[in-house]
Amino acid sequence: MKKEKQFSRVASLQEEQAFKLLEQEMPKEGLFDQKNWHQSPEPFFISSELEEKLEKLGPLLDHFTRACDLLYRQSLQGKQPAWIASLLDQGKPPELLELSRDRAFRTQRARVIRPDLLLTQKGWIICELDTIPGGLGLTAWLQQVYTKLGYQVAGGALGMIHGFRSLFESKKGGDILISEEAATYRPEMDYLIKALHHYFPEEKWRLLSSDDQGPWAREVYRFFELFDLSNIECASNLFEKARKGELLLTPPPKPQLEEKLWFALFWMKPLEEFWKRELTERGWRELQEMVPYSWILDPAPLPPQAVYPKLEAHSWSEVSEFSQQQRHLVIKISGFDERSWGSRGVTIGHDLSKEEWKRALSQALEQYPRHPHLLAQFHHSCLISHPYFSSPTEITHMPGRVRLTPYYFLSSQRVTLAGGLATICPSDKKVLHGMSDAILVPLGVNLGVKRYSCEVRCGP
Repeated sequence: MKKEKQFSRVASLQEEQAFKLLEQEMPKEGLFDQKNWHQSPEPFFISSELEEKLEKLGPLLDHFTRACDLLYRQSLQGKQPAWIASLLDQGKPPELLELSRDRAFRTQRARVIRPDLLLTQKGWIICELDTIPGGLGLTAWLQQVYTKLGYQVAGGALGMIHGFRSLFESKKGGDILISEEAATYRPEMDYLIKALHHYFPEEKWRLLSSDDQGPWAREVYRFFELFDLSNIECASNLFEKARKGELLLTPPPKPQLEEKLWFALFWMKPLEEFWKRELTERGWRELQEMVPYSWILDPAPLPPQAVYPKLEAHSWSEVSEFSQQQRHLVIKISGFDERSWGSRGVTIGHDLSKEEWKRALSQALEQYPRHPHLLAQFHHSCLISHPYFSSPTEITHMPGRVRLTPYYFLSSQRVTLAGGLATICPSDKKVLHGMSDAILVPLGVNLGVKRYSCEVRCGP
């Protein structure tokens, strides 16, 4: 693919002042450990209509995660097929499964939902749902700085700060336990803690390492992955106190709800009536427009008369012979593995040679017993152009593809859209994640003017 041209111009005085403010407001420790990004003079603008749609998406995703939790429990109880729970339990230690099924956590779910949305010509596509997301502190910082620059941002200047605080019911503060594996995000979580202290000085907030053995606050936010428990020294003590009700822990230790396999289960014909009942017919159809069609890479052979829906193939060996044009597909590891977050564990089919594709598919099938993989349709995101500071006095417009990550916080009363982050990656990137050559900005609301458009170009 021929790389699109960038064009530059001299920054105006107002834009130079914006650069100075972004530099001045940046915490001394930064917001990510040893990671940088391009700063921009403006947010990624969305229309007020799109902001309203994003607000409505939150409750729908809440219903979906509740339905996932119910389906798993009903599978354990024999009210749904047993293979569902068995599939979601694959590769997980028995003691963690026993803990996840404890009555103390029965109705608990993660109270933060962050979908990864790709903007396409037909609307947005949800490529992932994250319930222990990074970017909380970064987005909080961006909201405040771009508000100072005079922009209206989704969630407002303090949306993320109020959203995160809403997770703690006592309004007395709480502890964040962060693992070494998540050390990249420690600076932004430290910024979030300092912001909470600033706006709520009467409350006690602490950022603690996961080797801290307590005593902890009454309410604790878990910022570590369950696959990493062998490196979390405080895990057993923490979970035992949560099980006994001595502290409130979010998200709860439910590894089955942190799997990507749910997208494949959502599309399964035998479960269609369940999803319609739990999501309503309307909600089910709305999610169908956003969830990419997905398959579980299960090596078990199909009956002679069966094919994989939409692939129209009877076996994975047939899929391995697909042409490059047929391979607009993505292989992802489902979860409970260090490769399951970020861009790790993701393979784009049409970027590979035939032999590389065969090897990737074969390896995913071999890992099924302990690390199930997902195969999903690949959707091309729209090509847009966004400005960034290539120097303090120069603005460059970069052709890129954008990933929107709205943050929803769940309380007993409602689901709140607290803010959103736009990650604009160079146009030749297929996997859209934070990188040093990406632009990171908050979602800006431009009332009455629709700035987001896919009319520029879509496709590879």
